Amino acid sequence: MKKVFRPLVFAAVPLALMAATPVVAATLTIGLALEPTSMDPHFHNLAPNNAMRQHIFESLTQSDENQLTQPSLAVSWEPTGDTTWEFKLREGVTFSNGTPFTATDVIYSICRVPRVEGSPSSFTSFTRDIAGIEVPDETTIVFTTRAPSPLLPTNLASVAILSAEAFGGENVVFGADGCENAGTYPASTDFADPSVAVGTGPYKLVSFNPGDRITLTRNENYWGGDVEWENVILRGIPNPGARVAALLAEDVDVIETPPIQDFDQIRSRGFKIEQGLSNRVIYLHVDSGEAVPPGVSGTDGRNPFADVRVREAISKAINREAIIDRVMGGVAVAAGELLPWPLFGTSEDAEPDAFDPDRARELLAEAGFPDGFSVTLFTPNDRYINDERVAQAVAQMLARIGIRTSVDSMTASTFFSRRGQGDYGFWLAGWGAASGEMANPLLALTATRDTDAGTGLTNLQNYSNPELDALIAEARRTVDDDARRAILQRASKIAMDDYATIPLHFEVTPWAFKPNLSLTPRVDQYTLAMGITAAN
Repeated sequence: MKKVFRPLVFAAVPLALMAATPVVAATLTIGLALEPTSMDPHFHNLAPNNAMRQHIFESLTQSDENQLTQPSLAVSWEPTGDTTWEFKLREGVTFSNGTPFTATDVIYSICRVPRVEGSPSSFTSFTRDIAGIEVPDETTIVFTTRAPSPLLPTNLASVAILSAEAFGGENVVFGADGCENAGTYPASTDFADPSVAVGTGPYKLVSFNPGDRITLTRNENYWGGDVEWENVILRGIPNPGARVAALLAEDVDVIETPPIQDFDQIRSRGFKIEQGLSNRVIYLHVDSGEAVPPGVSGTDGRNPFADVRVREAISKAINREAIIDRVMGGVAVAAGELLPWPLFGTSEDAEPDAFDPDRARELLAEAGFPDGFSVTLFTPNDRYINDERVAQAVAQMLARIGIRTSVDSMTASTFFSRRGQGDYGFWLAGWGAASGEMANPLLALTATRDTDAGTGLTNLQNYSNPELDALIAEARRTVDDDARRAILQRASKIAMDDYATIPLHFEVTPWAFKPNLSLTPRVDQYTLAMGITAAN
């Protein structure tokens, strides 16, 4: 039977509607599939962290459930030149400790982003374009960029605003020589202290107990008015069965990503399930550098992944529809590029590679590996929906064309740490585009890695294509939407034709929750207490 998922509906939801919700003196408890790694909103560009921080810290702009850019701490913005953007700040906003929000807080926050020590995935790609900041009056802030930066308003939705005064940065200046008078930047570990985790968001931190729970309470100073829940408890429950058990026992009110095989049981017990197509692509990365990467053997000293024919063989050996049907229970969509249509820069005719094991074997032989080789596929086992099971299915399919594949699975925290250290030659991961447009995954996953330039920050596979880099750079400085869309479509086709990364499928995200609640699915897969309400 054909599965029907909620489509991507591009209808903006005004921020003011949240403020109109009546107060409910109640506690909402959410079971998370993966807990945040830090309370520091600038530490780790990871979905659980990004979702968590929105309860406490806000940005100049925000993305709604369809990833349309909406006002937040800025009420409006417009380009005033090829390389200048003027933002009007919201008046009357205070931080949870009562200090007023000003343009200085924006400057301080942008100054801190590149100075976070030990960040496993930096936010610098969102601020890299900014070359200067001016404050002509107390409600206006003007950004000068190094080149035309059409995505600056979208990018700033990912930059959390801290209180400059809280850290002695009330005299900070963003000048030609960098940031000055910024005081002392806080360490990431400091944000576990509620007195440090000071934001303008609807909630404030009560406690952060890793491995147990995060407790929030309503921010009485919130500029947006009363929020629905007086208290919010977020519990990290990485085991899917344990999450379902917690819901059925009514120990939690909402859970993320219930296992597909448990849907019938959940519904039979009177709970609701809501699903929505997400922007998260599950993909395979291969180290395509010259050296034989970790986990590869039987190649006579050659790196097989450096040959595009081997990368293509891997893609054609994978039966995506079989994975969707047998592993994902039909709750996923096969991927032909890194974002689903109709998000910005995607192509309606971008089809997934057809399953063709015969051609895959021919490609291996043409590349000089007629007998295949051996490889280890690394994967998290608690980060993405059925991630380890997907990896096992991929391994079995590759074995049938002669690529003898073993799977090494581990918790997400271990996986990402080892990935950052270069321990893998072949791995499964996922990417959700924070901006909801194609430049984001192309820049992060396929652009040549250059930490100084902020490109390829998650390109740990030594992939480099000058033609693709040039198109990504052109798209990033093209303000006209129609022209930028066409450039991104060309860039995506080049990346897919070169198998810069191998997309498998887009996740369809499920949530399960008590029958007295309503929940709106988000394309970015974030679980936000602000998007959960008492049912009418």
